[in-house]
Amino acid sequence: MNLTVLGAGAWGTALAVHACGAHPTVLWARDAAQAAQMQAARRNTRYLDGIDLPVGLAITADFERALDHAAGGLVLIATPMAALDEMLRRLPADPPGVLWLCKGFEQASGSLGHAVAQRAAPQARVGVLSGPSFALEVARGQPTALVAASADAQLARQAVDALHAGRLRIYTSTDPIGVEVGGAVKNVLAIATGIADGMDLGLNARAALITRGLAEMTRLGVALGAPAETFMGLSGLGDLVLTATGALSRNRTVGLRLAEGLPLTRILAELGHVAEGVSSAPVVLQRAEALGIDMPITAAVVAVLEGALKPADALLELMSRDARPEL
Repeated sequence: MNLTVLGAGAWGTALAVHACGAHPTVLWARDAAQAAQMQAARRNTRYLDGIDLPVGLAITADFERALDHAAGGLVLIATPMAALDEMLRRLPADPPGVLWLCKGFEQASGSLGHAVAQRAAPQARVGVLSGPSFALEVARGQPTALVAASADAQLARQAVDALHAGRLRIYTSTDPIGVEVGGAVKNVLAIATGIADGMDLGLNARAALITRGLAEMTRLGVALGAPAETFMGLSGLGDLVLTATGALSRNRTVGLRLAEGLPLTRILAELGHVAEGVSSAPVVLQRAEALGIDMPITAAVVAVLEGALKPADALLELMSRDARPEL
């Protein structure tokens, strides 16, 4: 099976490195200079330094060539959420199967990936690949489990055939909405956990925050049409725990730096990578409020990101809420 990965950031590069061991794989980079550097050095020094790119991995900045390679195979879109619409619209009239790796809500429309696809490429067979995964660990061949979710069972099976090998396990799901909600909301909650840890609130606070954050995630997902059990799986609880506690988490890092009192603009400039939770947080809150869903942790994160509250004041608001039943 031929695979094309659109987007040469850390995650796209890591999956391309994994996939090319079993299938002819092309990695597309938007920046021609980056593609040339990767071809010459066999390293993605900007996004995944320290990982050798296999000789068999083809790298190109030619979008048409990359898509032609995937004819009859599989395309993995590994761009940020903001570019998903563009990537889908550039697909051919009879596209191969498509899975996106980006996590979040589209900022302008408030749409999840499946809704973006319905608008941008209604002819395509689509789904989402998500779960608890740091790109560096996947590229190193460390054990990882992901979930491929699609209403098209054949496409989910295709994802298994393409990627389930070695130390990467691929599970399947028929609930793309739940998988996408988990991938979007966990980034927001990771910012919250980073703030709490940066304030040295302790492990009790971290456990409470993750648990109550999972409840927020589940409430929103169910309101959007997902079954509650999805959020106990890889893309819900699994990804939340990893992103909220792992040292490689960009969203957690944003929270840690916010707790230090640094301005958001400086944090993002120094981060050098996209932290999807920053752009997703206000959209998550807007969608929740429109549905009448209570998400106090998310609201606190938004207030801190927007400069309306300092971390200590956000904590005070959360701790001052009235007692209520847990569920």
